[in-house]
Amino acid sequence: MTTAPADLFAKPPSPYSVFRHRDFRLMWTGQFVSTAGTALTSLAASILIYRLTGSALSVGLMMIATAAPSLLVGLFAGVIVDRYDRKRIMIITELLRAVLIALIPFLVAQHIAWLYVIVALTSAIAQFYDPAHESVLPEVAPEKELAAANSLMSISSFGSTAIGFAASGLIASAANIDWAFYIDAISFLVSALCIALITVKPLDVEEDDASAAMVVRNLRVGLRFLFETPVLRSLFIVLIPVLISYGLSNSLLLPFSDRALGATEFEYGIQEALTSVAFVICSLIMAGIFDRMREGQWISLSWIGMGILTMIYAMLTSIPLAMVVIALSGFANAPSAIGGRLILQRNTPREMRGRVNSAYFVARDVVFLAGMGLAGLADFIDVRVMFLISGIILLVGGLLVLVLPGLRDDAAAWKRSLALLRGAPAAPRLGPGRAALAADANTLVDLIPTLCNLAPRERDVLAAHAVVIPVPGGTAIVRRGEKSDKAYFVLAGRAVAGFEDSDGSFRVLNPLLAGDFFGEIAALTGSARTADVVADENMQLMQVPAATLREMMSNPQFSSLVLETMTSRLSVVSSTVLPRFAALDQSDLRDLRTNAPEA
Repeated sequence: MTTAPADLFAKPPSPYSVFRHRDFRLMWTGQFVSTAGTALTSLAASILIYRLTGSALSVGLMMIATAAPSLLVGLFAGVIVDRYDRKRIMIITELLRAVLIALIPFLVAQHIAWLYVIVALTSAIAQFYDPAHESVLPEVAPEKELAAANSLMSISSFGSTAIGFAASGLIASAANIDWAFYIDAISFLVSALCIALITVKPLDVEEDDASAAMVVRNLRVGLRFLFETPVLRSLFIVLIPVLISYGLSNSLLLPFSDRALGATEFEYGIQEALTSVAFVICSLIMAGIFDRMREGQWISLSWIGMGILTMIYAMLTSIPLAMVVIALSGFANAPSAIGGRLILQRNTPREMRGRVNSAYFVARDVVFLAGMGLAGLADFIDVRVMFLISGIILLVGGLLVLVLPGLRDDAAAWKRSLALLRGAPAAPRLGPGRAALAADANTLVDLIPTLCNLAPRERDVLAAHAVVIPVPGGTAIVRRGEKSDKAYFVLAGRAVAGFEDSDGSFRVLNPLLAGDFFGEIAALTGSARTADVVADENMQLMQVPAATLREMMSNPQFSSLVLETMTSRLSVVSSTVLPRFAALDQSDLRDLRTNAPEA
């Protein structure tokens, strides 16, 4: 039976204790002020466009102007964020946005097209700010408080949005709308000041080369990591329908309020504000209870609830009732927003967070474009029908989460894995085994089909040099940092693998099941172990020495499998654990096999 560290059952800290960290307080305050100002501009721009055109398509085009720049700079912005001072990037982008927003009242008086241009430019600048901000957050809050930190940061973001939306609606109906833009410019200056006071550890970057080739190479590494990490890949897949729904409903809310509900601009602003207030209330609750379930479960629950509420909203005619339903939808949105951010932060090493977050933002904005473009159909199709379609799409996304790898995992299994990895330094070590038999070699061949064409002599060599080891649950099989010339094949049972990242958080890798192998990097290269591996239940392992593993790799199919697995694992750990392996590619790894017999 496995045992967990005693601190796993200790009383969790208050979700608000993260505020004791000065840098987190500054980030929280800066975002609160900045987002309130941005909400002013966002709503004011949409109202201004709708006043002038009365077209849902025009509102959609305004939102497209906020998303389109990511197509041009988004992914490359992530490479820059991973290679240069993230704090300086955030300060510069906030100052640039302050200047641009302050120019809106002067330039729009010349031509309304300037509004689209400035919105697009500020959005392009945000492509650098957003991944830098998301990358820094895990450094100003410890791992145990990261869920609470994200909940409170969401409160900062959406709580201030409520203020901005309500103020924008009020300004639009009772004052000169130019004031919304002036206040937003000031908010960016305040945010820049808060960021300037934060202490952020600089990144350790090996290369100084800033050539286009370097950018493309780093971008390729980041994207490969993204799509080879199951939980991140699943998140991106499910975001496609969900973000289409978001783009559609966000673009339609103003036309729906006007045409279907007969609401005033102020009442529209109140609806947006209520959505944010409800989001804040739910985020407060999430700060204390989020870790009771896994991220995927919260995300599914959130999107299913929002889908149902959106479909109900599409049928309403009463403005007060519509406000209640839209507020409930905002409440249901919080778990998915927090869960998505946690998945990105917990499954991405510090040095890759810029690229991975940028890829996320680009995917978000690209798919938003599709949803926003569909909003133009509301000029020809009943806006209620379009809103109903948006809810159905969101409901489908929530159901899809329940079947995608990584997202569907239960919370208990994840907590157990984390507890085992945290307890690895004090866990019992691997015991002795027995000499492998021919039957054991046959069992391994059955588990790994690529070994089916091993010659009888090669199977005999495997059996002659391998050792079969029974492993009780809770045993530390390998520990990160150790050196060994042994690799391991799982004959039965399950193990968890992971390591402590450079910022103190734990990375839980994919579980190791029957037919999986590990330890091949250290065995073939002579380097230190890259991760801790702990038995999650009683297991049976086959321990294979490096010389025998090299001989097995004379099998082309098995060699290809090992090399692909090594490449995937190195893409996860190279930047934080094995910097000297960062440039290894398939040809380099193939040399390990072709030169192995002489080793």
